[in-house]
Parts: sequence; C-alpha cells; structure tokens
Amino acid sequence: MSGSTMVGDSSSWSRALLQISPYTFSAVGIAIAIGVSVLGAAWGIYITGSSLIGAAIKAPRITSKNLISVIFCEAVAIYGVIVAIILQTKLESVPASKIYAPESLRAGYAIFASGTIVGFANLVCGLCVGIIGSSCALSDAQNSSLFVKILVIEIFGSALGLFGVIVGIIMSAQATWPSKTA
Repeated sequence: MSGSTMVGDSSSWSRALLQISPYTFSAVGIAIAIGVSVLGAAWGIYITGSSLIGAAIKAPRITSKNLISVIFCEAVAIYGVIVAIILQTKLESVPASKIYAPESLRAGYAIFASGTIVGFANLVCGLCVGIIGSSCALSDAQNSSLFVKILVIEIFGSALGLFGVIVGIIMSAQATWPSKTA
C-alpha cells in the first residue's frame, strides 16, 4: 500500500459535497423548509386535536374557544410556506461555467441552511404549540378561568417559529449568485 493520503480520493465527504450542485442544495433546503414545517404543524394539530376532542366530552363549551390552538399550529405550516417562497425567489440562473464557483456554492449552502433552520425550528414550534394547546384544552375543561393564562403561554410558544423565520431570512441574505457577465 502506498503512503499517499486519501484527501483527493473521490470517496471523501468534502469532495462529494463540492460535486453536488448548489441548485440541489437549494432545492433540498426549500423542501425541508416547507416539508418539515408542515410536519410540525400536523403533529401539533394531532396533539391538540386529540386532547380537545377528549376534553370536549366533559365540557362541550370548550370546543369553539380552543380552536385557536389549532389555528396557532396551522400558522407554523404557513411560516414554512412563506419562507419557501422567499427562498425560491433567491434562486438565479448561473452560466454552466460558474455553477461550482465559490460564490455559487456559498449561495446554495446558505439557502440549504436557511431552509433547514426554518424547517426544524417550525417542527419544534409545532410540537410546543400542540402540547400547550393540549394542556389548554384539558385545563379549560376543568376551570375556564385558566384559558387566557395558558393562551398567553401558547403565544410565546408560537413565537419560536417566528424566531426561526427571522434567522432563516437573515441567513438567506448571504445567498448571492455570481453575475452572468464576465
């Protein structure tokens, strides 16, 4: 066996990452932003909805009032859709000679990172809002004076998704593709 190193080997991770098109990274980031956000919203709705239906058996008055928790969960999916649209507008056509230029790679990685951060922040936000919404439904069935107090906590939980959106927008500002001329 020779004493050569495996740095230039085609099986190394760094080489593989550099050979993947920045457009692929961008597309995967956009897909993660919308897909994982919708997953978080669905999971939150599942948690909240099942508790809401169960608690409504004891106290039917809570059904319409506690639908606000389901709406907060649905907002998480909307955050993902908004960011996916914003990230989609960041894509630009680049000449074939500049697809693997450092500026193109940086833009692809920035869109990928932005989408990943937004997607997973919204996944956690959906779970948070779903669990708090579940607690809100169950406690409201027992004592109606607790509804507004727990709703305030749910609003703070929903802010986690907005923080992810803000960070994603800030990170996507780094996505500048090379100019078509020169």
